[in-house]
Amino acid sequence: MLAFARALGEFGATILVAGNIPGRTTTLALAIFRNVELGNDEDAFRFMLWSVIFAFATVWTSELIFARRRRLA
Repeated sequence: MLAFARALGEFGATILVAGNIPGRTTTLALAIFRNVELGNDEDAFRFMLWSVIFAFATVWTSELIFARRRRLA
């Protein structure tokens, strides 16, 4: 829940301060936002899917690393 709240805050800060210069300052969240605004639902869904896969893989890898450390300790 904490990570979700922070992600929303980061999105707001990025869009307000850095802006969205296509090809230069585009983040994944901004790419999804832009594609939804433009009606490119397929592209937005594709970016969202990659985001979910990356997040799952990151959490899964982290859990494996911590599980190994717990066993060794």
